[in-house]
Amino acid sequence: MKLPGLADVHVHLREPGDVHKETIRSGTEAALAGGFTTLLAMPNTHPPLVTLAEFRKAQRRASETALCDVFHFAGGSTDHLAELPALGQEAVGLKIYMDQTYGPLRVDTLAALMACFKHWPPGKPIAVHAEGKNVAVAIGLAAAFNRHVHICHVSRKDEITLIAHAKQRGIQVTCEVTPHHLFLSELDARQFGPRANVRPALASQTDVEALWAHLDTVIDCIATDHAPHTLAEKLGPDAPPGMPGLETALPLMLTAVSEGRLTLERLVALMAVNPRRIYGLSSQPDTWVEVDPDDRYTISDEGLHTKSGWSPFSGRTVRGRVRRVVLRGREVFADGVVHPPYAFHSG
Repeated sequence: MKLPGLADVHVHLREPGDVHKETIRSGTEAALAGGFTTLLAMPNTHPPLVTLAEFRKAQRRASETALCDVFHFAGGSTDHLAELPALGQEAVGLKIYMDQTYGPLRVDTLAALMACFKHWPPGKPIAVHAEGKNVAVAIGLAAAFNRHVHICHVSRKDEITLIAHAKQRGIQVTCEVTPHHLFLSELDARQFGPRANVRPALASQTDVEALWAHLDTVIDCIATDHAPHTLAEKLGPDAPPGMPGLETALPLMLTAVSEGRLTLERLVALMAVNPRRIYGLSSQPDTWVEVDPDDRYTISDEGLHTKSGWSPFSGRTVRGRVRRVVLRGREVFADGVVHPPYAFHSG
């Protein structure tokens, strides 16, 4: 069975600054193994991508090492508001962290948030890490400034209910949900211990069920929020938040298709069509993912391409394996092996 190349609108590639966790090269290897041919990379690197100079360095780095298309977000920063108009000409979108995040970026005053909305060029989305009441703040800013806001990693019933109301009233809001918020809950967090530390935190089963109930009508994208850390870091005294997810997202969603929880057409919309529409991404000609929808197997840490080397879904049985990925007419992945290099785009 062939699917279009998938696009993940929310990944952390850890380069520059934390290459022991992941590199652009290893992250894009994991992407191809998971059926993703386009990645949108977050700006909370070290240093963060809040100036045009740092943004362009990241672009060049991706041009030299990425194995699939990589586009970068610019970061919202109270100290670098004057950079936003120039960044908006090159970045795929603006990322604003309104809540606690792993890294130096956070915009937590109303004055700074309003300035970000004023300075960011129209026509490109503003993606926000907003939880709880801050989802309402983000939607209010979208309405007040007539701007497109994309809510990242929605995880709670109240949040998705509010987003549904906003959409019904014509406010320019879209949203994403992660596989770990669809398939794991706070009960799993108790079992997994520090490995389950993630932002937003894993939620109740009621919240999980609410996300599934809105998957066909309100949620626009499945995004992995691939946030790799080494297992030693996760098991250490101060476990950083985040989980790897690029290699397990499609098998998990294909399993849901096999169980009748969503249609294959809806999966393609959530993981390929809508991400490109929302962020204005060009199509990739002669690009597809070949999957075996009937292959049942158990996810294992062995053989993962992510440098972090572990998965929160290790030990889970899934149905649906990526067999082959062709990107612009060239085979770049087949039966567990990545075949670099190829000519790609970054932005």
